[in-house]
Amino acid sequence: MDISELESREPDRVIDLDLRRVMKQSLWLTGGSAVILYLAAFLVRRDLSVSLSLPGILIGFLLFAVGYVVLIVLHEACHLLGFRIFGGVPFRKMDYGVNLEMGIAYATTEIPLRNRPMRRALLLPLWLTGVLPGIIGIWLDSHLLILLSAFLIGGAAGDLEMNRQLKKLPDNWLIRDDPEKPKLYAYNPDALN
Repeated sequence: MDISELESREPDRVIDLDLRRVMKQSLWLTGGSAVILYLAAFLVRRDLSVSLSLPGILIGFLLFAVGYVVLIVLHEACHLLGFRIFGGVPFRKMDYGVNLEMGIAYATTEIPLRNRPMRRALLLPLWLTGVLPGIIGIWLDSHLLILLSAFLIGGAAGDLEMNRQLKKLPDNWLIRDDPEKPKLYAYNPDALN
């Protein structure tokens, strides 16, 4: 499907995120994930201890900040990987960056994907940069990884909301990502002919 064919007609559905709502969901997801991960860590270890010192807190904060930035970059890179693996999109047809005005990082493709591969590409970062570090954090007894995991799970709120909206559509619909906004355009392939 050529992108110009889709751009020449109105989408059958537009999925436009309400960023305020997504931010609230993100806070709930972050807090809920932290509680669940720490509860799981306690159940696995039967111990939950924290030692605090000023140098330890400062080093921990610095490591958290660096880890958070690295995982956000990896989160967006996972979207690109998902576009490639699940949608067969060539890397030259993808874009990646930060929208400072909106305060979001983004990964996008100009190639429309079928609904199912798009949903997989949306959720891949949740698993690889959110859930996986949490599991590793529990295994290593690392508060840093557990907290980073909770924040990255919360950071996937927009992806989860888009996935929730896309689940309402058939798997064969074509989904085109907006290159500038957190918005998706959905096209019924039966109406394209």
